[in-house]
Amino acid sequence: MTIAEEFSSWAISLKTNDISDKSRQVLNFLVKDICGVIISARDENYIQSLVKTYSGTGDIISLGHGKKFDQFSSAIIAGTAAHGEDFDDTFEGNPMHIGASMIPALLAAGQKYNLSGDQILKALAVGSELICRLALVAPTAMHKQCFHPTAVCGTFGVAAGLSSVLGLTEKQMVSALGISGSFTSGIIEYLAEGTWTKRVHPGWAANSGMNATLMAKSDFYGPRTVFEGEHGFFKAFALREIKRDFSHLTDKLGSRWETENLAFKPYACGTMAQPFVDCAIKLKEKIKDASQIKSITAMVGEGTVHRLWEPSSEKKKPSTPYSAKFSVPYCVAVGFLRGNAGLHEFNEESIKDKTILELANKVDYKIDPENEYPSNYTGTLICETNEGTVTEHQNCFRGGKKQPLTSKDFDSKFTKNLEYAKLNEEQINNIQEFTKSIFNKPDFSKINLF
Repeated sequence: MTIAEEFSSWAISLKTNDISDKSRQVLNFLVKDICGVIISARDENYIQSLVKTYSGTGDIISLGHGKKFDQFSSAIIAGTAAHGEDFDDTFEGNPMHIGASMIPALLAAGQKYNLSGDQILKALAVGSELICRLALVAPTAMHKQCFHPTAVCGTFGVAAGLSSVLGLTEKQMVSALGISGSFTSGIIEYLAEGTWTKRVHPGWAANSGMNATLMAKSDFYGPRTVFEGEHGFFKAFALREIKRDFSHLTDKLGSRWETENLAFKPYACGTMAQPFVDCAIKLKEKIKDASQIKSITAMVGEGTVHRLWEPSSEKKKPSTPYSAKFSVPYCVAVGFLRGNAGLHEFNEESIKDKTILELANKVDYKIDPENEYPSNYTGTLICETNEGTVTEHQNCFRGGKKQPLTSKDFDSKFTKNLEYAKLNEEQINNIQEFTKSIFNKPDFSKINLF
C-alpha cells in the first residue's frame, strides 16, 4: 500500500467523533483567526487587483467582497487575503501555513456543495493533518530547494479534505492526491524585492486542490506513489541531501494529531521573526531612549538567514511593506519603537520612518550553531548601549505549543482585524455568529457582508 492509499483509507473512514478534542479546539480557533485575517486585508491593493481580475464570474461569496465569484476565484481571493499580511497560523518544525489554503477552499466549497457542519469539520481536520505531516517529512528541504512549503503542500491538504467529504472512493481520493502533485507550485523568489507572489500561493493551492478533487471524482487518474515515488513530490520539491522520514505521513493516524500543534501569530510578520519582536519589546522596557543604542546583535539559526537577513541592504531598508515583514532588522526596530508589529506597522508610511530605519540599520546577526531552528523558534538579542550590554531571550514561538495564545488573545486579535477593515457592529456580529456555528449549522448568508 502506498502512502497516498494508506492516508486515503484513513481519511475516507474518519468520523468527526474520532477527531481529538484538542484538534477541534484548535480548528475552531483556526476558522476564527483566518476569517478575521481575510477580512482585514479586503481593501489592500493586491486583493483589489484580484477582485478586478475575477469579479462577475459566479454567485459564490468571497469573504469580504460579496456574492459575485465562482468557487475557484472565490478561494483564490480569500486565500491570498488570508496569507497576504503574514498574520495567519503557522506550524512549528517547518514553517507551513495551514488555514490560508484550507479555510478559503471550504468557504467556497461549503457554499457550492451545501456542506454540513460535520463535513466542513471533517474536511478541515483531514486536510490540516496532511499538511502538518508533510511539513515533518524533510524539514527545511523545500525552502532550500527554493519552494514555498505552504504553496506546494496546500494543494494536497485541500484535495485530501474535500475528497473525504464529496463522495469520492478511496481510489479516487488517491488519484486526487496524485493529480495534486502536478498542480502544486510556488517559488520563493519574492524574497528578492518583496513582490506579491507569495501572497497568492495559498489561494492558488486552494484552487488547485479543488480542481484536483473534481477531476479525480470524474475518474481522472493520478499516480499512487505521488509522495514517495522515484519522480514524486519530495524528489521534485525538496533538497535531496536532506533525509526524508515518510513515516510521519501515516504513523498513528487518528491517535496522534499534529493539527494540535498549530501556532497562531501575535504579530503580522514572518514566523521566525516573531520571537525577536518579543525580545525587542522586552528591551523597550529596559532601554527608554533608542539613541542610547549602539548596536543590536541577533543570535540566529543558519536556515533563517537567506529569508530574514539577506540581502542586508534590502532588510535594513525594505523597499515595500511586504518586504519589511521578512526583515528581522525592521521587525526589531518597530517592536522596540512602537511596542508592536501589527498591521499598522507594515505600511508605506512606516517603512519610510527615519527613526525606524535608523534603528534597523543598527541590527545585525550572528549565526548560533546551537540554535534550535527548525525544531524550535527562539529569539536572542544582545543590545550594546552607551551604558552597557542588555540581553533578552524568547525561548519559544509565542502563540505556539509551548506558549499558546489565550482565548482572550484570539478575541482581541479577531476584533482588531475586523475593526481594521472598518466593519460596523452588525457586520462584526454576523461574522462572529458564522465562525461560532460553522461546525454545527453553517449559515453562509452571514458572510455576505458587503
